[in-house]
Amino acid sequence: MSKSKSKTGGTPATVALTKAKAEFTLHPYEHDASAQAYGEEAADALGVPYERIFKTLVAEVESGLAVAVVPVAGKLDLKALAGALSSKRAAMADAAKVERVTGYVVGGISPLGQRKQLPTVVDSSALGFETIYFSAGKRGLQIETAPDNLITLTRAVTAPIGKAG
Repeated sequence: MSKSKSKTGGTPATVALTKAKAEFTLHPYEHDASAQAYGEEAADALGVPYERIFKTLVAEVESGLAVAVVPVAGKLDLKALAGALSSKRAAMADAAKVERVTGYVVGGISPLGQRKQLPTVVDSSALGFETIYFSAGKRGLQIETAPDNLITLTRAVTAPIGKAG
């Protein structure tokens, strides 16, 4: 795997990986504007199993916003996320607030390069893969990198926060 540049220009996520000298590959695909399930769309377009494509979700916990990175094959277990962050509860955050805080649009939110570093939890299933895929910060562009790169750069904890969907 090698660092690669995209003709679509850098995003804050790709800049963060490049700055950290982390190896990654960009995978552009044709985004369908009518798509509702962005992660599944990316998996289908790239021919990657749903378990290896991770979606970035933002939830509200007692201390504020937090990022959850879970496989598109399932759903986020809000109770498990709250527990991983030593919080009593978690609820999905308002989309407009998420876009404002992260600097990304829904469907293109990357766990990397957000405007504000938020507490991050990566589903422990990511550790079972040599590389995982997640949004590069815009619809139609995925990053492939080692899970450790994502965990290190976001200062994430890992926990079983995904559940069958």
